[in-house]
Amino acid sequence: MASNDTPTSAKERIHSPASSLKHELHVGKGIASRIASKDAMRDLRNMKASLRLLLLVLLVSALMGIAAWAFLASLDFVTEQREAHLWLFALLPVVSVATAWVYRTHGLRAARGNNLVIDSSLTGTPIHARMAGLTFVCSVATHLAGGSAGREGTAVQIGGTIASNVAQLFKLSGRDRKDLMLAGISAAFGGVFGTPLAGAFFGMEMCTLGKLTYSAGMYCLVASFAGDGMARLLGTQHSFQPIAHVPTMTPSTVALVLICAVVFGLAARLFSFSIRVVKKFWGHRVRSYLLAALLSSLVLMGTYMIFGLQRYGGLSEWMVASGFKGQTTWYDPALKLLCTALTLGAGYQGGEVTPLFGIGASLGGWIATITGSDPSFMAALGLLGVFGAALNVPITTIMLGIDMFSGKAAAYFVIVAFVSYLVAGHRGVYPAQRIVTPKRRSLEFDEGDTVEHAIERHHEIVIEGEPASTASNDNK
Repeated sequence: MASNDTPTSAKERIHSPASSLKHELHVGKGIASRIASKDAMRDLRNMKASLRLLLLVLLVSALMGIAAWAFLASLDFVTEQREAHLWLFALLPVVSVATAWVYRTHGLRAARGNNLVIDSSLTGTPIHARMAGLTFVCSVATHLAGGSAGREGTAVQIGGTIASNVAQLFKLSGRDRKDLMLAGISAAFGGVFGTPLAGAFFGMEMCTLGKLTYSAGMYCLVASFAGDGMARLLGTQHSFQPIAHVPTMTPSTVALVLICAVVFGLAARLFSFSIRVVKKFWGHRVRSYLLAALLSSLVLMGTYMIFGLQRYGGLSEWMVASGFKGQTTWYDPALKLLCTALTLGAGYQGGEVTPLFGIGASLGGWIATITGSDPSFMAALGLLGVFGAALNVPITTIMLGIDMFSGKAAAYFVIVAFVSYLVAGHRGVYPAQRIVTPKRRSLEFDEGDTVEHAIERHHEIVIEGEPASTASNDNK
């Protein structure tokens, strides 16, 4: 038996290395096949999820485009009525008290406006559907009565509300919900202003100071163009002032633009400061919210009537055209800022962007008259600089310039966007913005805070004399 086993064992030993190698190759191919299969399945799942989210983005954008068309058409109608019947300014107290009561008793958290949209985008907090209806009706009422406000705030709130409710309906969470929310913001901006490039970046840039949410880039781009396309399809029209002459980039021109950018940044800082002061004044001095709404509206109405400032009510789009023609004075932006602060600080609904456009363009046009510059060029830079610094959105600002004025002056857009952004500091019209990348080294202790908390800390440092380093350590 032993002699019979020996040849077999020897044969096995001779062929075992080849058999082993063949077996290992077979096993390797099996593992590679399973890995490839898993990768393919994962890619397929990701593709299906992305396609599903893209379809929801298109749904949100279409609905936002319809809302943008309806809102802009309503604003055109009430603006025409107010300009033809100045007695409508007498409705300011009625609109103010009614808005305050409705938001306090039925608005839930809607009074937080765009700040609620920011929080919802970052934390997943749902937004009740009624927010869209409330801001639509109350914003139109604000413009009917002559309140100095814009349209972006209303559009963003509607876009955020639509996106939040669609996300809830289709059970989205985490990154998918966030991407849809940011896309809703982009659709709102692109649809209401007719600036799809700026709208795409606004969605990625609005919620966080110093950071672009690139993961939502594709969805924001699609949403902005789709929202704008739907609004235009329904009949919305947009017109922009042209820049007559773009100067050659010489040292003297760059120096002038840098100085102007600083001025625009300071104007933006003053704008947000003024609104905040008016809000705090009425909130702290008058305990009854209805009485505060009444008194603040009487102050606004008295300002209009006593000084004859009705032309600074509503959108005041004439300011942009006059600024581009060099027909504005130094007090035009100052008076528009005053009326807007009294309006938004009193609690009227509406946005900040259109007033910022008017303030910036009229300021730039006036600067052109005293410096000998082309007024259309300087008005365009003022419009962009004040807008971008007040909202903390420098990349959106550059894209807005390209949308509105083409890219011939893009180099100047970049200079103004970033210099005014830095000058404005950690201030802005959106207190809920998260500070991801501080603007300057001296502001590093604000990292991770909201703009609102940063402002409060800076105020405490000034009042109490507390060193910035101590505040930084206490905050960690």
